[in-house]
Order: sequence, then C-alpha cells, then structure tokens
Amino acid sequence: MLFVYESEGAWGFLEFSQGFATPDHILTELSKESRVWMTTWHFNGGYTILYAADGKIRARLRDFIFAEHTLQEGDPSIMADFRAMLDSLDPEDYRGKLSAAFAFIEASTGMGIEAEWLDVEEAPVIILDNWNEA
Repeated sequence: MLFVYESEGAWGFLEFSQGFATPDHILTELSKESRVWMTTWHFNGGYTILYAADGKIRARLRDFIFAEHTLQEGDPSIMADFRAMLDSLDPEDYRGKLSAAFAFIEASTGMGIEAEWLDVEEAPVIILDNWNEA
C-alpha cells in the first residue's frame, strides 16, 4: 500500500510493507517517466537507498549504515554526496545515518517528508495487486 503526497513538482509515497524494499519491477516501472528515490530499512536491517530513472535502477547502496559492509551497485557518482554525508558521521550514529538518507533524497529532489503526512485523513492510497510479480 502506498500513501501518496504531492509537493511542488514532485510526488512522495510512503509505503507500508513493514520496511522491506519496494520490488525493483515497481521502481523501474515508476521510473520510466520520472526519477525515483527510495530508502528503506526494517527490524532485520536491509538499510538501502536506491535511485532509478529511465526505467532502470541507476544506483543502489545496500547496508549503508555499516561502512565495512556497504554494497554499491550502479553508478557510484550518484551516491557520492550521500557517502560523504555518511563519512562525516560517527560510525555508530545509526539514527544520523538514517536521517542522512532522507536529507540526501530531499536535497536531490526537493521533496521532503513531513511528519504530519501520517496523520492526514482521506489521503490518496494506491493498492498494488502485483507487488511480488516480476
């Protein structure tokens, strides 16, 4: 389920799948005519930030809060500023690293995440019935 929010020149989606990443086929489809940024984590980890455009995953950084275990996929220049943000934080500042993911996406898109979004009544909702189809 995606809650949809519109900002000037951008759309924001808050997805509720218990923190597991939105499947790549949905992200690539959304990115065919737009730029898509996604970050996610859950109780077992899965700390990921991703960028997709033109129907392709362009960059993904997995396990970004653990510098020694980070896995970079795609064009490293896309995540260069985010990696610099992470490097400026204490290695054990996990909350700071999660906040950096949102700050980096906001700086890249101009779309911020507002706390009051979760309190809105009658927000548009998209229910995807092909969530796990490839």
